[in-house]
Formats: sequence, C-alpha cells, structure tokens
Amino acid sequence: QVQLVESGGGPGQSGGSLRLSCAALGYTYTRHCLAWFLQPPAKEREGVAGVESDGRTSYVDSVKGRFTISQDNAKNTLYLQMDSLKPEDTAMYYCAAGPPNLGGAYFRYPALFGYWGQGTQVTVSS
Repeated sequence: QVQLVESGGGPGQSGGSLRLSCAALGYTYTRHCLAWFLQPPAKEREGVAGVESDGRTSYVDSVKGRFTISQDNAKNTLYLQMDSLKPEDTAMYYCAAGPPNLGGAYFRYPALFGYWGQGTQVTVSS
C-alpha cells in the first residue's frame, strides 16, 4: 500500500521559513515526477513546485526565489523549503507523486498525479 506522509507544517512568521517533508512508504521516488500543491480555504488546489525524474525543477512564479523543492532518494523523502514566507502562502499543502517524464507544466495539473499525501497546514502571520 502506497502512502505519502507529510510533516513540517504549522505557524510561521512573515519573512520566516518552514520546511515541509513528504516521506513515501511502499513507493520509490526515483524515476517519478513529484510535486507540491497548495489549497487555500474554499479555493482549488494549485501547483507550487515540481521535480522531474531527471532532477529538473519547476516553480510557479509566485514562489520562485523563495521556495526550493528537493528530494533525498536515500530517505525516499521529498522536501519543500519555504523561505521569505508571506501571509498569502497560507494554505493546506499536499505532496504528490506521478509517472516519470510528464513534461510541460506538469506540476500545475493535479489530475496527472496518482498518489497524494494527507496535507499539512501552513499558516503565515504578518
């Protein structure tokens, strides 16, 4: 049974940092596309960042230069380092795993991903 288990959310201060983690159980991250999505209250889920099976990363414009997606294959864990936090970063954050070589702006499309974490809440105060 595949499980993606997230941790690391919580309260944060504007200008501060948080690091989200997503550990895969029963699943190997290598050779897959991985991504982080966020979902503010009463809004649709939207892509934040993605990493392809060859290691290339992509980010939505609003987080470029502030967030960094990375993975530790030895630990089978995906990370999202969130720096220079803003109140508008407040949302539930989800990690997702999908097939390799999705290409294009894959990290913007939730329907491409078959496995999801349970979500972790990030709340940034000003």
